[in-house]
Amino acid sequence: MRRIGRPAVLFAICCIAIPVSARVLGQLGKVNFPTSCAPEVQATLEKGLALLHSFQYLESEQTFTEAAKQDPQCAMAHWGKAMAPYHQLWDFPQASTLKKGLDEIEQAQKSSSLTDRERAYLAAAAAFYQDNPKLSHAERTQAYSSALAKLHGQFPEDNEAAAFYALSLVALADVEHLDDLANRKKAISILDPLFRRDPGNPGIAHYLIHATDVPELAPLGLEAARRYARIAPDSSHALHMPSHIFSRLGLWQESIASNVAAAASAAHATQMHTADAHYQFHAMDFLAYAYLQSGEEAKARQVAADGKNVPGTRGEEAANRQASLDIAIALELHRWKDAAALPVPAVRAVWQDSTYWARAIGAARSGDVAAAKMDLKKLKKIVKAREAHSKESGYEVSREKATDLREAEAWLAFAEGKTDDAVKELRAAADRQDAKGVDTIGIPAREMLADMLLELKRPAEALAEYKIALKESPNRFDALYGAARSAQAAGNSAAAQSFYSKLAEISGPGADRPELAETKSYLARQSN
Repeated sequence: MRRIGRPAVLFAICCIAIPVSARVLGQLGKVNFPTSCAPEVQATLEKGLALLHSFQYLESEQTFTEAAKQDPQCAMAHWGKAMAPYHQLWDFPQASTLKKGLDEIEQAQKSSSLTDRERAYLAAAAAFYQDNPKLSHAERTQAYSSALAKLHGQFPEDNEAAAFYALSLVALADVEHLDDLANRKKAISILDPLFRRDPGNPGIAHYLIHATDVPELAPLGLEAARRYARIAPDSSHALHMPSHIFSRLGLWQESIASNVAAAASAAHATQMHTADAHYQFHAMDFLAYAYLQSGEEAKARQVAADGKNVPGTRGEEAANRQASLDIAIALELHRWKDAAALPVPAVRAVWQDSTYWARAIGAARSGDVAAAKMDLKKLKKIVKAREAHSKESGYEVSREKATDLREAEAWLAFAEGKTDDAVKELRAAADRQDAKGVDTIGIPAREMLADMLLELKRPAEALAEYKIALKESPNRFDALYGAARSAQAAGNSAAAQSFYSKLAEISGPGADRPELAETKSYLARQSN
C-alpha cells in the first residue's frame, strides 16, 4: 500500500491511535437497528448501516446485498440496497439509480413480516424514490425529509431514525440553499442530545459534523470531530471527516493528522475494492490545503505529486483530480505564472472550469491581459454550459453571476487598470459568498478583495477586509500574511506584530514558505 508522506502517517497513528496497516474488522461504531429479518443476518445488517452512516457507500451496498442473499425475505436488506446509492450530500441519483432504488423498496414492501417501524422506514425511502420524473431534486429531498420527520415522531427512541432525519435537514440546506442555517440548527438540536446519549454511534457524530460545517456553527462540531475517528477507525471517511471542522477552525496540525490517516486508509480500501479513489483524493485535497496553510510548501507539493499514483484512477477522473491539486498549489502560493500556464486537463468541458478560472487569474495577475481575456472567454462558455447542465440535471441555478466568473472578471479589470470596476466585482463576489457560505477549503473572495486593495496601496481598507475573511476562515496563511503587511503599511505596528506572531504560531514543523523569512525578520526587529 502506498502511503502519503510516511513520517506524517506515523504522526497521525501516534496521535489518534489508528494503525491503518493493521485494520481490525468491525471498528465501524455501534448502531441499534432491530429488524424482523433472520437473526443470523442481524450483524450483517448492522455493519451495512454503520457503513452507510459513514458514507462508505460501495461497501455498504455490498454488505446489504450479502444480507439479502443470506435472507431473501429480509426487507431491511433491500432497504439498505436502495439507500446506499443515495449519496445525500455528494451527488444526486440519476434516473437509472432512482428506478433501481424504487425496485428495491417495492421488493421490500412485499414482505409479510414487516413491523410498523420497518414500514415507516420503507415509506420514507419510497417518498424519495417515487416514480414521478417531474419532481425536482429539492422536492424529492423534501418529500424524504417530511417522511423521516413522521418516522421520527412515531418512534422517538429510534436514534437511527433521528440521525437520518437530521441528515435530511442538512441535505435540504445544501440542495435548496433556503433556510440554510435554520435547517442546520434544527439538525443540531436533534443530534446534539443524541451525541450525549449515544456516543458510539457513527451516524450521529458524522451528521453533527456536517450540520456544523459552516463558519458560524463550526465550533459546535469540534467535540464530534475529535471523537468520530475513534468511533469508526475502519472507515476512511470517518478518519477524514473531522478535518472539515479542523479546517473551518484553522486547526492545521489536527487536519493534517486526520487526512494523512484517511488517505492511507482510503488507498487500502480502493485496493480491496470496497471503495473508489474519490475518498483518497478528497483526503489529499484537504491535506494539501492544510500543509499550505501551515506554511509547509514542500509537503503540499509532495501531496500533489503523489496524486499521480492514486490507485483505482484513470482517464478523466485522474486528470480532473490532479488538476484540482495543481490549481490549489499555484493559487495558494501566488505563483501567478504557474497558474497562467496550468495545462487544461483532458476532461469534459464542464470539468475544465476551475482550470480556466485559475489560468485567467494567473494571467491577469502576471500582467498578461491578452491571455487573461482568452481564458476568461473560455470560462464564460463553460459556466454557461455548466449552468445549463445543472438545470437539465434538476439542480437549482442562481440567477446571480457565478462567483468564479466574477473573480476572474475582477482580476482582468484590475490588470486593465479598471480598478473601480475590479473592486466592485470582487466585493460583489465576496458579499455573495458571505451570504451563501465560504467553501471549507479554497480561497475566499473576501481575501481576494483584500489582496486587491493592498495592491492598490489602500492598506487600511485591505486590513478591514482581511479581518472579516479571517473571522470566516481562521488562520489562513495568506490572510494572516496579508493582514500583517497591511497593518505594517498602515502604521499599525501592534496589529502587524499580532498577525505576524499568529502566522509564526500556526506554521508547522516543516514550514518553508518564503513569506516566513519576512515574518521572522519583523518579529526579531520588534523584540530588539
